[in-house]
Amino acid sequence: MEQTDISSLLPIIITLVLSLTTRNVVIGLFAGVLTGVFMLNGLQPLDAFGIMVKDHLVPQLTDGYNAGVLVLLVFIGGFVALMEQSGGGQAFAAKVTHWISTKCKAQLSAWFGGIFIFFSDLGTPLIVGPVFRPLFEKLKLSRQKLAFIIDSTSSPVAILIPFIGWGVYIMGLIQKEFTALSLETSDWQAFVNAIPFQFYAFLAIFIVPLVAIKKLDFGPMAEAEAKAQQGIFTGKSQETLTAFTHKNAKPSFVWAPLLVMAVVLVSMLGPLGFPFEKVSGSAFRAALSTSYLFAAMTLLILMAVYGVRNLTDGIAVYLKGMGNMMQVAIILVLAWTLSGIGKDLGTAAYIAEQAQGGFPSWLVPAVAFLLAAIISFATGSSWGTFAIMMPLVIPPPPPPHRLLPLTHRYTPVLARYYLAACLAIIVHLFRKPRSYHQLVQAVTSTSISVPNYRMRY
Repeated sequence: MEQTDISSLLPIIITLVLSLTTRNVVIGLFAGVLTGVFMLNGLQPLDAFGIMVKDHLVPQLTDGYNAGVLVLLVFIGGFVALMEQSGGGQAFAAKVTHWISTKCKAQLSAWFGGIFIFFSDLGTPLIVGPVFRPLFEKLKLSRQKLAFIIDSTSSPVAILIPFIGWGVYIMGLIQKEFTALSLETSDWQAFVNAIPFQFYAFLAIFIVPLVAIKKLDFGPMAEAEAKAQQGIFTGKSQETLTAFTHKNAKPSFVWAPLLVMAVVLVSMLGPLGFPFEKVSGSAFRAALSTSYLFAAMTLLILMAVYGVRNLTDGIAVYLKGMGNMMQVAIILVLAWTLSGIGKDLGTAAYIAEQAQGGFPSWLVPAVAFLLAAIISFATGSSWGTFAIMMPLVIPPPPPPHRLLPLTHRYTPVLARYYLAACLAIIVHLFRKPRSYHQLVQAVTSTSISVPNYRMRY
């Protein structure tokens, strides 16, 4: 029932409006899905809800690809929770601090710690912040500088890694659109090809050692550093968070599970030719799920052996971490459903017609930037911004009679580069949820806004 007119955009418009006004992406996505169901089946509330569940939500859950992504996210959530509650990160960072005697070494160590804790963007402030805060104060480094380093090594690192929660979530959104558009490019290829375009992520990561070595402080950061040199630590937060620690925790709690994960991945994917040959998505997700499970089992055993947590407590933490991924799974399922309904309504075809009617293709990244920035800033959710933006930014194929003389590969190429621009835009600049800033403030005991020390482009 394609209706290639402006009305096909109504579910997306309602999703955007409600997401911005309520600052809750789940509400916006659900309302958009429900609106699409009404448009397809008529304004019959009771029947519409039944149809939405039976014909739209359930098929997304039972789809083989989608189910594999959701299962993988659950395993990742359990593993990340175990890592954060094992005390291993603090033990590893504390071990490193014994060799720190200068300001430059302290900043570089915090930077290295943030990169090493790559498996969770929230894990970086929870683990690195409490360990380095007293060391920074001892060396008369400002809390703002620590907050800046943590902020520069959390999501900028996470967005570059395809096999952690963020990557799996984003690839799930990508594959849904690619499947609908019959594009041969896989979600893995698209994500990896987008990495070189993550300019902000690379600059945010590598500016830290430059600032530390060259002492390139300016603006509010320079003022904070000057006061810290006098023993005055400004901007103290009213709330202070402390990460889990234990006297028996060992640095091996961090590297041993990651080593097991790598060995399992290589053992399962190596015989299939990875990374030199293309591996099917199902095989890759199965290998990742298995590697995360074995890594979690390794960590559970280590914690039990060293007396940090018994198996019962460890499993409880693991299951709670799995449950923490529920909202992410809900957003993902609703985004998949909204995409499918948009296809039934002809949304992609309408956007293609308008784009071919004269909308400059070079403006797409700029428009995506502005729209993504508004959504992310208003809702405080990078996950939700991805879910809303992907169906809009990945361009549909133009009608056959209007193909440009760039061959039939025109669309996948544009999809890849527009996607790269969208990824770089959404995650950075306005990417942090407010709860993240509150977390950084709590673990560093500073209330100064981290973006005050951000480079803008």
